[in-house]
Amino acid sequence: MTNRPIGCCGQHAVCEKELLQAVETPVDYFDDEELDRFSGRPADAYTDEETEEFREVLYTTLPQEVADWVKSLESRNIELPTAVRDEALLIIGELRAP
Repeated sequence: MTNRPIGCCGQHAVCEKELLQAVETPVDYFDDEELDRFSGRPADAYTDEETEEFREVLYTTLPQEVADWVKSLESRNIELPTAVRDEALLIIGELRAP
């Protein structure tokens, strides 16, 4: 048995239904307000230095809070750099593994 929300299809790292609920919820910040300047930027348009900014926040976030951090970024229209997104999904997947 998995811990998915009712109606969750389980095909996405972050449940789309949870994201819709997040629209109505105030944004939680993870001491990452400086990332707001990347709102609207595509995942493949970051420099190495900018990618490292995201990576620093990722690895200072508790593993059990990474999914919430990703949701926070998405609610702020911030795409993770591709490499960091893959790392975040790996962390989330490890936590959800049986």
